[in-house]
Amino acid sequence: MPYTTNDYPDSLKNMEKLERKKAIDIINALLEEGYEDNRAIPIGTEQAQEWYSDASDDELKELENKDITQHEDDPDVQGGKIADNDVEVFYEDDEWKVQTKGAKRPSNTYDTKDEAVKRAKEIAGNRDAEVITHKKNE
Repeated sequence: MPYTTNDYPDSLKNMEKLERKKAIDIINALLEEGYEDNRAIPIGTEQAQEWYSDASDDELKELENKDITQHEDDPDVQGGKIADNDVEVFYEDDEWKVQTKGAKRPSNTYDTKDEAVKRAKEIAGNRDAEVITHKKNE
């Protein structure tokens, strides 16, 4: 049974309304793909937080009007499509970036490589993925 905006995991209760809606959407997509709750919830929560922090006003408006119980062939729900992908650390635009392979944009940016690698290891550890670290000039 999918989660709804009225029935969702307790761990989402302190999120902003649209951030929570995105998390519910991603979690439902992961559940449809066969993920267990104990894996889908943290993945969906993390991806929703990343998405929400970078979302444009248009993306937020679109989400506000979206029926989050529909997932068939939804190109906006990354779900399991990238949830298990490796995490890359690379230098671009004078900062170190952490990005899941296949994601549209980095999830985090840092001043130092060490900070970026630490965060990438946290993300990869949550999904049993690898960290790929690039040199500054690659």
